[in-house]
Amino acid sequence: MSAHRRRPRVVIAGMGDSGLLTALHLARGRSPVPLSRSGSRAAIDIVGISSKPGLLSGQELGTRIARPDVWSRDYWIGFDRFRGLDRVRTVHGTLVGLDTGQRRVEVVRSDCSTVAEPYDVLVISTGVRNGFWRQPTLQTAADIADDLRRTHARLRAATSIAVIGGGAAAISSAANVAAVWPNKNVHLYFPGSRALPGHHPRVWQQVRARLEGYGVELHPGHRARLPAGSGIDHIGTGPVQWSTGQPSAHADAVVWAVGAVRPNTEWLPADLLDEHGFVRVDDDLGVTGHERIFALGDVAATDPLRNSARNRADRLVAHNVPATLRGGHRRRYRPRQHRWGSVLGVQRDGLEIFTPDGRGFRLPAWSIDTVLQPWIVRRGIYRGVRDQEWEV
Repeated sequence: MSAHRRRPRVVIAGMGDSGLLTALHLARGRSPVPLSRSGSRAAIDIVGISSKPGLLSGQELGTRIARPDVWSRDYWIGFDRFRGLDRVRTVHGTLVGLDTGQRRVEVVRSDCSTVAEPYDVLVISTGVRNGFWRQPTLQTAADIADDLRRTHARLRAATSIAVIGGGAAAISSAANVAAVWPNKNVHLYFPGSRALPGHHPRVWQQVRARLEGYGVELHPGHRARLPAGSGIDHIGTGPVQWSTGQPSAHADAVVWAVGAVRPNTEWLPADLLDEHGFVRVDDDLGVTGHERIFALGDVAATDPLRNSARNRADRLVAHNVPATLRGGHRRRYRPRQHRWGSVLGVQRDGLEIFTPDGRGFRLPAWSIDTVLQPWIVRRGIYRGVRDQEWEV
């Protein structure tokens, strides 16, 4: 083997929450792996590919639409600000193809040129599209800032707002809009007898009381007829019609948060996907039938809730990638039965976090900006973030 052979390369396709954390773990460990039977070793080269120029998190939708300046500070962070990515090469572009035989992905970059990125191990974390806030569109920082401003202005100008959906994104949206604009008429429509069906029943009992305290009008048993085409991919105007027989609902602004997710997998070969378009994985998060490809996050068909992102599968993949390169033991992923974490985001009295068994604990408001974000998140989880804020 040539002494000049390149180091093993790991390509991370998608640098949202899961992809970013996986890159940070790999870059921090940079575990040496054998390059030949002679025992020569080298660190790992890491390439991250993203349609955004930074982490544009899909978390805390309610805060994003009601207080975009606060949300941007913690959930919209340029890649150049992450100290842990200093040795990671990021590519701003759109994934358009994968050749598993040649081990390379094809990317159309922001300048419209097409490049092939070879890999020794590929990590797929391209996530899903959902509503207006999670789209794979190639965007600049200015594009993202414009989107945040337009959405906020649209809701600020509305007198009545209808939020459609029963998951955490819908609940968070209704609560935060009502908290920021108490004079608006905010209605929450959801199909079941209770919202948050993926959470432990205790969670809805507690969150419902908070919604009612904010003045949100709750409408259980309402299943919406989805508008045609891309009607749920922007703030609508209604009327909203129901397949459950109720009269149509009218509002100045309609927030669609119905959980109609679609995986961002058009660029992948069909043999990697299940019948719904999600990436088929084994219990070590390796893609079925492909030893050197992994998938995690919302795009991975791990379990009915597809909750590997929230359950820190990034650590597991960051272990299994170098283990694969050196022929070591790969760990197994164990999904949880219920969703957990924050539902409403930071409120005036702090941040309430729910455990998988539905019990909540609250971080006081003073601790969010003095302990949680600067020390636990930015320094602990993100391994250091340089001071700089996007203007929204």
